[in-house]
Amino acid sequence: MAESKFSKNLIRLRCETCKQVNYHTRKNKKKVERKIEMSKWCKHCRKHTKHKEAKK
Repeated sequence: MAESKFSKNLIRLRCETCKQVNYHTRKNKKKVERKIEMSKWCKHCRKHTKHKEAKK
């Protein structure tokens, strides 16, 4: 199966509090060099927490 051009840009977002991976998103690695941080809903903590880009 051929690899998609979008599969290379996928990153995981990990909750800062409970360290669970809750979200996957895409990032343009040529334009954005820093790690992404977002405030997202964590279903394990049951509140909005800061989610940071995790290693693969």
